[in-house]
Amino acid sequence: MADYKITCCSTADISAEHLKSLGCAFGKYHYIIDGKDFADDLYSTITPAEFYGKIDAGAMPTTSQVTPEELCEVFEPVLAAGYDLLHIEFSSGLSGGWQSALAAQAAMQKKYPDRKVYVVDSLAASSGYGLLVDKAAELKAGGMGIDELKKWVEDNRLRVKHWFFATNLAHFKRGGRVSGPAAAIGTLLNICPVMDVNCEGKLIVRRKALGRKKAIKDLFACMCEQAEGGLAYSGKCYISHSMMDDEANQLKGMIEDAFHNLNGKVEINPIGTVIGSHTGPGTVALFFFASDKRGQ
Repeated sequence: MADYKITCCSTADISAEHLKSLGCAFGKYHYIIDGKDFADDLYSTITPAEFYGKIDAGAMPTTSQVTPEELCEVFEPVLAAGYDLLHIEFSSGLSGGWQSALAAQAAMQKKYPDRKVYVVDSLAASSGYGLLVDKAAELKAGGMGIDELKKWVEDNRLRVKHWFFATNLAHFKRGGRVSGPAAAIGTLLNICPVMDVNCEGKLIVRRKALGRKKAIKDLFACMCEQAEGGLAYSGKCYISHSMMDDEANQLKGMIEDAFHNLNGKVEINPIGTVIGSHTGPGTVALFFFASDKRGQ
């Protein structure tokens, strides 16, 4: 049986160093800001403060998906070295990158017919996507074969819970997640939409919290209610945020005080340039594994 490698994309919002430690190469989505196109390199060439500072100064970045050609550049060295490949892609409910992954798969399967080239839709985003990739790498390191792991990811991807809240509604209005009047009223009244990602990998507003302190408590309550095993949860927990260090650390502290069996400390990551182009500054997101799968 051939050995294999796992690959993903930059929208997993975990650090390049973390992905390197997993042996996981990644494809780069793109963001366009101030009229220039940049590859999302996981903050290797720009800092979160610099990126979100541009947005605070009035920049309105847009994004573009990874191309089939760019993914082929990630896939081919793996296949040419004699490995099979399992690529876990950013949610098809949020981007057309899934179609790029399928096109790259077809091209590489034709060129390397003796290799297994699998692509799986993560139906996940930001560090929730990263959490799924990390778990897949852990199972691979534990000896799980590529066929079994592909099935495991497909069977368990919807157990990755995503809970977000936003304090800055301008970018959610621009993306159509919040209406113009709702954004104006919400900003005036200090209302923070609390959102999750559904079974189609799409972002859905679930409720509204009055102020960020209440929103943090809502995210914490969601983990208490939904984490696999309840307060005995023994998996990993990730937080991502866009210039909300204090709030992210407050949530981290609440979780670590309540969940004593976590697999390591809660990991905090900055929301990357691609997803951050749509959230802007002011977002906090929480990710963990649940027993139940996400619904509509």
